[in-house]
Amino acid sequence: MAAKEFKVKVEIEATYLAHESSVKQRRFVWAYMVHIENQMDEILQLLGRQWKITDMSGHIEEIRGPGVVGLQPIIKPGKSFSYHSFCQLTTPQGLMEGQYDMQTLEDARFYAAVPKLVLSSLGDGLEEFRAKLH
Repeated sequence: MAAKEFKVKVEIEATYLAHESSVKQRRFVWAYMVHIENQMDEILQLLGRQWKITDMSGHIEEIRGPGVVGLQPIIKPGKSFSYHSFCQLTTPQGLMEGQYDMQTLEDARFYAAVPKLVLSSLGDGLEEFRAKLH
């Protein structure tokens, strides 16, 4: 018997929020949108999330928790779920990566990978921060 293939497509896109950020206060903020598509013939539920966020100085923050934005959405076959959230760093660049803990109605658990996302302030505070590193 062949192993079951779990097909979930995850897309993520970020936008730097200059109006919410402050170079002087070392606060850099991005809004991001995630789109999760169930490409299976079964109903899925997103149970939890795991994020690894690395800033430009190498500091790593790991975030784990139930659901996303207070929800544990059920996603029907061929349907999708999207949500918006934000990320704040103390450096003008960083990297987000992670995965979602998913489950079918038959209680099969698996992880859906989130593509790596580069966070960049588009130059806002970048040269100033790099100068401090050297």
